[in-house]
Amino acid sequence: MWTFQQVIDAFWTSDIWLPPNTKWSDLEPNDRVQYTDHRHLFYPLPMALVMLLLRYLLEKHCFSPFGVSLGIKSTKPKRAPSNDILEETFAKNSKWNHKEIVGLSKRLDWTERQVERWLRLRRSQGKPSTIVKFCESCWRCFYYTLSFHYGLLFLWSKPWLWNIHYCWIGYPHQGVTRDTWWYYMLSLSFYWSLAVSQFFDVKRKDFWQMFVHHICTICLLSFSWICNFHRIGTLVLLTHDCGDIFLEVAKMAKYAKYQKLCDIISVIFIVVWLITRIGLFPFWILYSTSVDAPRVVNQMFPAYYIFNGLLFLLLLLHLYWTHLILKIAFISWNSGKMDGDIRSSSSDLDDSNESILDIPNGTIPNGTT
Repeated sequence: MWTFQQVIDAFWTSDIWLPPNTKWSDLEPNDRVQYTDHRHLFYPLPMALVMLLLRYLLEKHCFSPFGVSLGIKSTKPKRAPSNDILEETFAKNSKWNHKEIVGLSKRLDWTERQVERWLRLRRSQGKPSTIVKFCESCWRCFYYTLSFHYGLLFLWSKPWLWNIHYCWIGYPHQGVTRDTWWYYMLSLSFYWSLAVSQFFDVKRKDFWQMFVHHICTICLLSFSWICNFHRIGTLVLLTHDCGDIFLEVAKMAKYAKYQKLCDIISVIFIVVWLITRIGLFPFWILYSTSVDAPRVVNQMFPAYYIFNGLLFLLLLLHLYWTHLILKIAFISWNSGKMDGDIRSSSSDLDDSNESILDIPNGTIPNGTT
């Protein structure tokens, strides 16, 4: 029977987490090099609570008044009249065909139009108001804008931004700078807050895909921090944050009914998405982790293969969302406007009201191998 300490020692064995002939003691912080410390991964948990509080304050005192000034209404949808029979039927299935509507109208001695109206009201009362969705997009846009510009600012002077081989040269003896430390801690706290707030935010059709995405992102950030892969992790963060800015701005324009602006930003978003997530991510980042890293580091280790596998999982999510984006973009182009949502709210009344603007809310991977 193993003791708790034996389990911990087996989990943290350097044979799994570090390259051959490297021990944890070799990566202890010293006067010359400040290495990553796995104990710092606890910091983002209380920081995520601060993130949630900051979001609440900004939405209440900044984003909501801003949305109202743009003409967005904050009124809640009208509630459907109480009816036990219809409520029971609705609980079993919220989408009724014509036969079901006819049957309910006869059972209640209502007209078909009255039943249809009740169904529309009942569906809409669970739908978040436009101002709520606007505030959510404002918060995400606020974070992604700050995160991208902060990352670009401090990475501008780092050699691995201009030559990705520097992510592996000298590995694992690569110190972490204070700006990299903050970049990681803030990113982790944001994604932890997203993993929590997702259960209270606007529900979308890809809820579980996004949840998996958030968990993968947190795992990649955490594992890359433990294994000292922070350099490649900063590049992944940077290449993904930029596209999310345009996505959220397009949503905000849509909610405020600035359709032309929404169309323009949506096109920019698609271009940036394709360049970063279908271009840079697989052909620059993944190529480096899969081809360059083994060449430079020579002997890889178990944790590396797990991380790279998670990166490829995120690439599959990218490809899934790209398929949806291009599909809806084609439909929207033919209809003359880029509105709607790929990831439309689960409470939307019309399932055909889909478009490019509710596709995955950003964050795609960070931390990598």
